[in-house]
Amino acid sequence: MSTLTKYFVYGPNDTLRRMAPKLFKSLEPKFLYKYGSDTNSDEIFVALYEQYEKQINATVTLVCIIECTEKRNRIELKKAGGRMGFRGSSLSEEKNIESDVIDFIMDYSKRFGLSLQEEVAQKDIEKE
Repeated sequence: MSTLTKYFVYGPNDTLRRMAPKLFKSLEPKFLYKYGSDTNSDEIFVALYEQYEKQINATVTLVCIIECTEKRNRIELKKAGGRMGFRGSSLSEEKNIESDVIDFIMDYSKRFGLSLQEEVAQKDIEKE
């Protein structure tokens, strides 16, 4: 099971720069890597979240990549792991880490008046 979700967040530079550190402070990742460019003020954060789902007896990992530029934040969420099929197809009542991260992004964007846009993959467009 693997999903990829992409978001673009537009707004004032100072507010965009505070987004990633606040996310990682409120939802602490298992691993965090930060890259800062020498030539400009761009930053890239790569965070790895891990969550054990007891109900399906599997570990779900979420890789969160946040690319901070002067005009926008580009966020990629790649969820992997878990189980598919009959045994693992039951819906879990507990919130998973992916929904927590997405809720934080939407809440932060709404609270500070940022523009949030989800990028739709070409395959999804062709299916419709």
